[in-house]
Amino acid sequence: MKKIVLLIAACYVLVACERKTPEEYGQITNNPEYLHDAIDKLTDVIIHDIFSPPVASRIYSYCTLASYEAMVHSDDRFVSMAGQFNGFDNVPQPVEGEEYCYPLASIKALLLVAKSQTFTIDKYNEYEEKLYKDFEEAGVPSDVYDRSLEYGEAIANHVMEYAKGDNYPQTRGLRYTVKNEPGLWVPTPPQYGDAMEPYWETIRLLALDSADQFAPPPPAFYSLDKSSLFWKELMEVYDISKNKTEEQESMAWFWDDNAFVMNVQGHVMFANKKMTPGGHWLAIAKTGLKGQKKSTMESVETYLMVSTALHEAFISSWKEKYRSEKIRPETVINAEFDSDWVPYLQTPPFPEYASGHSTISAASAEIMTGLLGDNYAFTDSTEFAYGHGVKSFPSFREAATACSYSRMYGGIHYRSGCEEGQAAGIKIGQYLLEKIKTRK
Repeated sequence: MKKIVLLIAACYVLVACERKTPEEYGQITNNPEYLHDAIDKLTDVIIHDIFSPPVASRIYSYCTLASYEAMVHSDDRFVSMAGQFNGFDNVPQPVEGEEYCYPLASIKALLLVAKSQTFTIDKYNEYEEKLYKDFEEAGVPSDVYDRSLEYGEAIANHVMEYAKGDNYPQTRGLRYTVKNEPGLWVPTPPQYGDAMEPYWETIRLLALDSADQFAPPPPAFYSLDKSSLFWKELMEVYDISKNKTEEQESMAWFWDDNAFVMNVQGHVMFANKKMTPGGHWLAIAKTGLKGQKKSTMESVETYLMVSTALHEAFISSWKEKYRSEKIRPETVINAEFDSDWVPYLQTPPFPEYASGHSTISAASAEIMTGLLGDNYAFTDSTEFAYGHGVKSFPSFREAATACSYSRMYGGIHYRSGCEEGQAAGIKIGQYLLEKIKTRK
């Protein structure tokens, strides 16, 4: 009997000796590359499923919110979004005194929400299988491993329930009626697509008070009088298209970020799928985070804040687009004096004013400037794989400015649409930095 007791005791000692401490397995699991890879995987699926830019911003916001909330208890400096985001509260808490692998919980939460918001969920399978195997091989104890996955799932379920109340389902299938009035938007070639997300302004905001909070001033009055501001802006777009420099053309193509480009060759039509503007700015965030060697918690903080900026900026921009319903340059030029004119970039299917790209880029750049610093020089190779080249910028703000004017170089926006969109985006980003407290 005594031998049996000693044998059992020896087994307990052996197991205790083999059980890795949080510090030991954390040397592997506290690696922000797991988070960066998860965001990349989400972007890949968003591209594959051809989500529109506004819808993609919604997906990113809920996925990063789940990831943040499942990770926030890993660092006492950070605080939850409960009570800060509109209608977001009662977030599940970890059991006091229990051990968790928070990076594992964070990735689990992100991927579960991602699967609930995207279509092709089997594209996550191979990636997810390898990911969890890495955490097991890192030596996360089985009870901690299971508890962490359960906590990540609890957070994900809470965020998914929160997402159901943002009015997104109610806007599916709603159509826009083209007014066919002078100066108002109409579908453009080559696909003459239906208006994209005409009711996006009704999506619940996360942190802004209203979609009008930072509304741009009214656009220039539509007029074909050659002395009018509208005509001068129109001719500026036309003249640039005829005389644009190699750098202007390169910049327009670099920032295209058109998720679905229709190509027409004779009687053949085919589409190219590419990154959305939101995906591009999250990839820029990754470049900054990796360059500054930010931790997992610091990285998920930045992803959450940039995603929030994207979410709020798209709603704000879309509110103005469908209020002013400003006509695109292509439509006026073709109707009034050059029926063969085609913009360098394909005109997207929604009104011109103000530039959504300019708005969301400026908002994102303000967030990154606030979190990662001003005058942070970086090289952006985000869309090299899609044939859009590589460019270097002296700061996030300079990149946003380049992006804004690229829309005029591409022939799809007037100067005022670019500049007023950027001005609104700057205000949105600065407001979010002031209002949202990620740290104590």
